[in-house]
Amino acid sequence: MDSAAGTGRQRQDTVYRAGVYGRHPRVPTVYRALADRARRRLGPRAHGYVAGGAGDEDTQRADRAAFDRWAVVPRVLRDVSARDTSVELFGRRLPAPVLLDPVGALELVHPEADLAVARAAAALGVPMVFSNQASVPMEATAAAMGDSPRWMQLYWSTSDELVESLLGRAEASGCEAVVVTLDTTMLGWRPRDLDLGHLPFALGKGIAQYTSDPVFRRLVEERAAAAGAPRDPQPRPTVAAVRALVGIARAWPGPLVANLRSPLPRAAVETFLAIYSRPSITWADLAWLRERTRLPIVLKGVLHPDDARRAADEGVDGLVVSTHGGRQVDRSIAALDALPGVVEAVDDRMPVLFDSGVRSGADVLVAVALGARAVLLGRPWVWGLGLAGEAGVRQVVEDVLGEFDLTLGLTGHTAVGQLTPQVLVRRP
Repeated sequence: MDSAAGTGRQRQDTVYRAGVYGRHPRVPTVYRALADRARRRLGPRAHGYVAGGAGDEDTQRADRAAFDRWAVVPRVLRDVSARDTSVELFGRRLPAPVLLDPVGALELVHPEADLAVARAAAALGVPMVFSNQASVPMEATAAAMGDSPRWMQLYWSTSDELVESLLGRAEASGCEAVVVTLDTTMLGWRPRDLDLGHLPFALGKGIAQYTSDPVFRRLVEERAAAAGAPRDPQPRPTVAAVRALVGIARAWPGPLVANLRSPLPRAAVETFLAIYSRPSITWADLAWLRERTRLPIVLKGVLHPDDARRAADEGVDGLVVSTHGGRQVDRSIAALDALPGVVEAVDDRMPVLFDSGVRSGADVLVAVALGARAVLLGRPWVWGLGLAGEAGVRQVVEDVLGEFDLTLGLTGHTAVGQLTPQVLVRRP
């Protein structure tokens, strides 16, 4: 099919031609079936960590219900044969208003973790936001992406020296923006994980950005030296404890046998848990951050118009309206409900991005129409990763991009810039 037909028709053509030979898509093309199959495939810990939300998960439900309150009003008899789904962000032209959200501890879901995601994103030209809690160091993930766009997420550690080191590594790895996650200065109350007694970081999973960092490694060595040999009698090991110790040993660079004898792997986990996030950060800290990176600074987790206005006044480069996928504050305002107020407060002084509750290309269109420059996609591609690795991630993202392109045209539009709130109506 001619490339002028657009990504949606190309995607359909690929699927239907393969169907002639009895080949079906690797993963379901609709979110509900995708999530259900992933639930049946993944273990309870992996599934609970990705699917879970804060408290009774009211915010997760609210994020989805907010989309249900909007409807698109299609227009007809317009020439939509050629469509341009591209957008520009920080000087980079992107194929669509879609980025891949940072998701931590992906080794729970698939052994290739961040590398599989990076290869899929690079193949499609879609930016990947490297997780601060990744399972693969950013240098290795960047190498898998070539010249493709990537950003870096930052959790503001209690060690400013570590923050500065992570920023420098992000710049050296070719990241084009830093996304400061503000809504996780403390871990939210997550019953699915609590009921399983499961925190992946306590098992050494999702801490590769730290164990690969020279500042963090020095802090670990200092902690291990200060602790010395254990003084109290050690409890009798259980099978679960042995498995945990082996997993923690694998998380630290070096031979497994040597790590099992070393105090450093356990000290690394303890150091991470002690310093990974700082609840004391304030607006005053942004000046320090600006002095230490040349990258655009994007604040993630902004929901209140006053915070958005303050960020613009402080010279921040971008915002992400987000509830962290409903994982941090239960009974929070839905991200989509907060979006219009944030966009109005910013008044075009910076791009406003969006995540939380996005499941499809049609969702992307609604969020963009309400003022988002682009959206960050999360859980859908994680389920694709769990079901089919790199191919699963790539298909999920291709499906979202294809549906967005088709929805754009079928509603009578040929470019992202034509999407405004007037495209939508509130459902009765």
